[in-house]
Amino acid sequence: MNKKKTVFVVRAAVIAALYAGLTYAASLLNLAYGSIQFRFSEALTLLAAISPASIPGLTIGCLLGNITSPYGLVDILCGTFATLVAAVLSYATRNVKFKDLPLLSAIFPVLSNAIIVGLEITLFMPEGFKLQAFLINALQVGIGELVICYGLGLPLYKVIKKTKLDKMI
Repeated sequence: MNKKKTVFVVRAAVIAALYAGLTYAASLLNLAYGSIQFRFSEALTLLAAISPASIPGLTIGCLLGNITSPYGLVDILCGTFATLVAAVLSYATRNVKFKDLPLLSAIFPVLSNAIIVGLEITLFMPEGFKLQAFLINALQVGIGELVICYGLGLPLYKVIKKTKLDKMI
């Protein structure tokens, strides 16, 4: 493997480890799973606006983080898919900025998780899928994601750019 590929893999692995570790930390506080969640790890989704290595890193990190989910294999698959979609779209829109902040990139984790995870949670309800329940679950997941992505993710992005750490990601 050449040096460039090795650096890419190492960066992705570090991001995956950070994401999984932060998800487990949120899980200890009962904030990682369910319709009301505030995963600290979701702040890292803004790394997709900095580096393509974050796409596999966030995806694998989510897969690892969801291993302990009470929703089991469904959450491992659906949550990981939601993260992959969000990371790809966030990376694709990384150059759309307002006052040097990738505000558009930050919305994709919110929308992806609200829709996919909201649907997943709704399907686990005893009464099955109900549109009203889906809308409530999607809104709750989306609000938590919004708080983390815009409240923690954008400030993290700003610090990384200001300190020039983006060259290491």
